Amino acid sequence: MSTTQNGPAAAARRPRADAQRNAARVLEAASEVFAEQGAQASLETIAARACVGIGTLYRHFPNRDALVEAVFRDTIETSRARAEELLVSNDAGEALAIFLREQMDQSSACRGLAAEAMIMMLDEGERRACEPLREAGAKLLARAQAAGQARTDTDIDDLMRLVNAIGMATEDAPDREAQAGRLFALMMGGLRP
Repeated sequence: MSTTQNGPAAAARRPRADAQRNAARVLEAASEVFAEQGAQASLETIAARACVGIGTLYRHFPNRDALVEAVFRDTIETSRARAEELLVSNDAGEALAIFLREQMDQSSACRGLAAEAMIMMLDEGERRACEPLREAGAKLLARAQAAGQARTDTDIDDLMRLVNAIGMATEDAPDREAQAGRLFALMMGGLRP
């Protein structure tokens, strides 16, 4: 019995190593270009930055929405893994502050990417894309609260909204980093018990 291109053997076959590398390069380049130019950046620019042809980009990500969603999911997974690393830190309050600062910086760097991806994913009924990140952040907050380094009358959703708001509010400011830093320090001051 022979297997065809669409048979079970094709479905179980792993992508070639060079195809996996190309997909990873496109994803990395897209993340950089979206951070620089926003979610509507040229796909041709992304392909050029990844050193692949536009056909290779489309082979891995059939349209802009698929690429935006993949970059967003990759960002969420990277942030979740970072939160898990911070859980073993000796200073629970500092670990929470680092996590929140990185989320604020990421929200600003995404330049609308997260909003666009979330809208697309909500339209598709995927409301839990951020849940692993939220859970990891909640663990960091609970640890800081247990150590007496964070107020007990807040939750991770409050804090994520605040850091995202700071990122959005300072996104186009000429002294964005300084303004964001001041607002973040005010937020962290208010978080102390």
